[in-house]
Amino acid sequence: MELFLETLHPDFQQGLAVDEVLFEGHTAFQSARIFSNKTFGKVLTLDGVVQTTEADEFIYHEMLSHMPLFALDQPQDVLIIGGGDGGCLEEVLKHPVKSATMVELDPGVVDISKQHLRSICGDAFEDARTELIIGDGAKFVAESERRFDVVIVDSTDPVGPGEVLFSETFYADCRRCLTERGVLITQNGVPFLQRAELDKSVGIFRKLFRHAGFYLAVIPTYAGGFMALGCASNGTDVANVAPDVLAARYQSAGFATRYYNPALHRACFAAPSFLHDVGAG
Repeated sequence: MELFLETLHPDFQQGLAVDEVLFEGHTAFQSARIFSNKTFGKVLTLDGVVQTTEADEFIYHEMLSHMPLFALDQPQDVLIIGGGDGGCLEEVLKHPVKSATMVELDPGVVDISKQHLRSICGDAFEDARTELIIGDGAKFVAESERRFDVVIVDSTDPVGPGEVLFSETFYADCRRCLTERGVLITQNGVPFLQRAELDKSVGIFRKLFRHAGFYLAVIPTYAGGFMALGCASNGTDVANVAPDVLAARYQSAGFATRYYNPALHRACFAAPSFLHDVGAG
């Protein structure tokens, strides 16, 4: 039996049994592989790093999308930077949004996902509200005149093409693309192993936004403990939406969730003591 070893962190590895290789090749930007695993189903890796799995993708994608969308009253326009597997897009489209614009640098990831990962993306790419733009997300937010109620940065780690998506310039451009009440959500790594990444992002958020912080979610194949998701806004305090408001919006949503719920929405902003000084500089 083959064992896939992820070596994202120099002092720590995780292994997944490879039951069957379903796809292996290169896009224009990176190596890609999809294999099946008895516990996690289909697993997508890019450049040797796990991106998503059928079994636990719902946790990550629900927490990226439903946190900002339930925090807002009737959000209309959503921008997703990255997210080529379509999982975040599919969750966003469960809400009655007017538009979901996705800017993905690597068309190969979209093509692979549409072919092999329909259990994750569903028909999200074919939804009439979806606008798929193949291009540079940083360039898009720097130049676009459009404004969005939610901007979700579903990026890889800050290496290679993804590095710019963790810069102050990029976050300032995201702020410019938000409506007055708009919310920015970012993928900010596993803080037990990637603390510097979270410190940098939250520190920048506190310079740029009135409300700035992070929340936590546990995704088993994002190894090393819980994951942090950055959260920033000048008009909406996502961490302190009234419980009755959240409950009413959730109750009337018309769809079920497997991880997110209104009680968790507020609780996931509670951080362990070792993270109380995140972003302090």
